[in-house]
Amino acid sequence: MKKNSAVFLQAGVVLLGLSALAFLLWEPHLEGRNAHATLFEIYFKDPFLAYVYIGSIPFFAALYQAFRALGYAGDKAFPQMAVKALRTIRYCALVLIGFVAVGEVFILLNDSDDRAGGVFMGFLIAFGSVMVAAAAARFERIAGQR
Repeated sequence: MKKNSAVFLQAGVVLLGLSALAFLLWEPHLEGRNAHATLFEIYFKDPFLAYVYIGSIPFFAALYQAFRALGYAGDKAFPQMAVKALRTIRYCALVLIGFVAVGEVFILLNDSDDRAGGVFMGFLIAFGSVMVAAAAARFERIAGQR
């Protein structure tokens, strides 16, 4: 991979991380029940929101590892550190699937009249995480053969 391509992809990873962080901080203010709530009420009285923030840690760890792996991709020889980064990405994706599964149970057991949107978003995130875990495992296997 050319160095310019790797830098472009690294910039894309940084942009994805910043947009995800902005969404995590901005979205709670848009909920109907939080329309007139204070910042303390939004961020400290909602256990599900705290769970979402804790569950986002593996996502950002995987983004960091992807940034590092793209930095290694410019080298001619695929170093062992890149294989380790791919393994970490795979583990982060699997942990994220676990967080989403527990969040889905929380949504389904909670008394709400509109669960469909949250459940579908959880399935989309889990499906994306499965794809990332599969791709990381495949790339790790390819890199291990070199």
